Amino acid sequence: MNLTERYNKPTPKFFRTLRNIGIALAATGGAILAAPISLPALVLTIAGYLTVAGTVATTVSQAVVADIDDEGLDDE
Repeated sequence: MNLTERYNKPTPKFFRTLRNIGIALAATGGAILAAPISLPALVLTIAGYLTVAGTVATTVSQAVVADIDDEGLDDE
């Protein structure tokens, strides 16, 4: 299975939820980093970590595929 096939297969419900949380984290961190006001270094460091963690969680969660034979698979 190549990467394109993997990304086109259905994702289990838990990982769809985790993907959405990762997207929210990355968006929040990116918004804080892009803020036009001056923020303390600690806040910017935490925002950087949020962005990286959200991006990684989103990417990994999207790459998980469900087997067709799973009993608990929810169709979208």
